Amino acid sequence: MTDQKSSPAVVKVSGSLLDEPDALADLWPEVRVLHGEAPVVLVHGGGAQMTALANRLGHTPERVQGRRVTGDLDLEIAQWTMGGALNTKLVSQAQQHDLRAIGLSGADAELIQVSKRPPWTINGHTVDFGWVGDIETIHSDMLEGLLTQSLVPVVAPLGIDDDGQIYNVNADTVACALAEALAAETLFFVTGAGAVRRDADDPSSRLDTCDTATAQRGVADGWIEGGMRVKVETALSALAGAVGDVHICGPDDLLSRSEATEVVVREA
Repeated sequence: MTDQKSSPAVVKVSGSLLDEPDALADLWPEVRVLHGEAPVVLVHGGGAQMTALANRLGHTPERVQGRRVTGDLDLEIAQWTMGGALNTKLVSQAQQHDLRAIGLSGADAELIQVSKRPPWTINGHTVDFGWVGDIETIHSDMLEGLLTQSLVPVVAPLGIDDDGQIYNVNADTVACALAEALAAETLFFVTGAGAVRRDADDPSSRLDTCDTATAQRGVADGWIEGGMRVKVETALSALAGAVGDVHICGPDDLLSRSEATEVVVREA
């Protein structure tokens, strides 16, 4: 753990928000106040930007249950977008909001040590995810050192294996693993929807809380799917470890959490 005055918060920002100036304008003041109370680690996605670049290159990415299949070109795109353009963009914006940020990926100092994901059997079909890494070890000492200097690490979800091979890693999974390694007080999944909804198009269907049983029903009934399914499942995993609280919220709701969904293991 760090020597800071309180346990860290890990904030994972969906890639879909990174091209929305209004969303980022709402996010940074919240992060700044949060950082005044506790150390902050920010993890970002970049799926939307990867898809946009792939389309420009005439390539159609493949997804299975919200997780991206990563071929050779997809991996290069992940490095260009998440390890490059998006990471430096967020570091620059942090500086504009009086936050001292440092950009890095999971390959730096072996922060995120991974192994190649084996093929999965999904609905009777074998799926090879390509250069997708499953997390084996988090070497958090570098992050802890940065946090003691009041820096905000901005982490791109890339990992590295024992042979030095780079992998694409699901950003929600990265945020969960970092939060567990740091024994984070709070893990935030910041999304455009700002909550778990029974109907994705109906804000009034927002859930105040989502427990294990509700998550299982939502997956079975199909209203928790894709990227939201990954978030909820990783949130429950984090709560089973060392993480205190998990919230799925909007970029302007990290502090009040008035419109957020808190993920809990079971209802009280």
